Amino acid sequence: MTITSPLSFPKDFLWGTATSAYQIEGAWNEDGRGLSIWDTFCRQPGKIYQNANGDVATDHYHRWVEDIEIMAQLGLKAYRFSIAWPRVQPDGKGIINLKGLDFYDHLVDALLAHDIQPFVTLFHWDLPQALQDEGGWTNRQTSDYFADYASTVAERLGDRVKDWITHNEPMVAALSGHFLGEHAPGLQDPIAALQASHHLLLSHGKAVQVLRAGLPADARIGITLNLSPVQPASQAEDDLLAAQRTDAVINRLFLDPVMLGRYPQEAIEIFGPIFPQPEPDDLKIISSPLDFLGINYYSRAVIRYDADFPFVQGIQVLPKGNEYSQMWEIYPPGIYETLMRVWQDYHPVKMIVTENGIPVADGIDFDERVRDYRRIRYLRDHLEQMHRAIAEGVPVEGYFIWSLLDNFEWAFGYRMRFGLVYTDFESLKRTIKQSGYWFSQVIRDNGLKPDTSETYLPD
Repeated sequence: MTITSPLSFPKDFLWGTATSAYQIEGAWNEDGRGLSIWDTFCRQPGKIYQNANGDVATDHYHRWVEDIEIMAQLGLKAYRFSIAWPRVQPDGKGIINLKGLDFYDHLVDALLAHDIQPFVTLFHWDLPQALQDEGGWTNRQTSDYFADYASTVAERLGDRVKDWITHNEPMVAALSGHFLGEHAPGLQDPIAALQASHHLLLSHGKAVQVLRAGLPADARIGITLNLSPVQPASQAEDDLLAAQRTDAVINRLFLDPVMLGRYPQEAIEIFGPIFPQPEPDDLKIISSPLDFLGINYYSRAVIRYDADFPFVQGIQVLPKGNEYSQMWEIYPPGIYETLMRVWQDYHPVKMIVTENGIPVADGIDFDERVRDYRRIRYLRDHLEQMHRAIAEGVPVEGYFIWSLLDNFEWAFGYRMRFGLVYTDFESLKRTIKQSGYWFSQVIRDNGLKPDTSETYLPD
């Protein structure tokens, strides 16, 4: 798409980037940090591309001052980062590691000193290994430990941090980690996956309640869900039903309990006797009122009927002739469709796009510059579609690009580069990409100008 006239965003719109602790911090065994399930999972041969791990990642734990200076140079209004639970509580419960809290304390102070609004995510998949040894998210008691941990972090940072996210993408933590086995802890057990789903959501609700009780009245609390429009590969009845079942599992299984206080009947029927039986008040706790809903959007899911795929009886297909990144189909209308669907069906008070981005095989050119035109085009097209939703009344108040830095990208190791800033994983040198300079101009303009993307590199 080519923008032919300026698109302005609402006043005080939040422009930011997002990261997560395990993907950038490194320092996996320093200053009292305990083991996480990702430390363990990465040490299983063949689980991660080229057997990589997050031991060093981008070394943000030691280079955070430089990274905040880059954020300030880009003019970011907000920065979403996660707290490493095992850095704060090495065993996930009990003893608190004050050095771990000190790190985030200093980080928040530095962000505020640069007029960058901190958004804290309490859980981005790095469960303490000690809790996994007790069953992890399949153990209901983990939801209580999470609430205690949330209270601990809020007590330390709550006088300065106003925006809190309980969980990032519980669907991925539950299904990719416990059903598909592609993420830590690497289980392939549908019963465990459903137990983990329920306990993750229950822990969210319990955390909302303790945060609400312990934070100042002006604090805002939300959750981040990864959502995708689900479309049938054809209008054949089997494809239509497979798409509906898939939507019930990857979207509504998490949206409905959080926003409506009930599980979707379709999901209950799909899983039958193995579906969790909530205890009294569980769904009331899970649906504790939120101040905003975070939405991560990357692509859509096009589903074809496949009787051999368990439960949903549908598999994702890749339509021919469309554009693809290294991981997904590039489908900008999907962010508009997702925002509209959530607004019409659930009416959250506010919505924030907490992640949106694309992996591009970036490289540094001979003049030390990174020209990532495809990323700029992806981001621009998605911003245009998001603007369309806002113009139609959807209350979106912020947009966070994934990610600030090229980093450890879970099972893909260091193969996928999402950053606005190029990371040399040998020297750890940071280089702002063309997309970073482009986004900086978007922030200054609070919107999009007619396409001049190729001019966004410094002299």
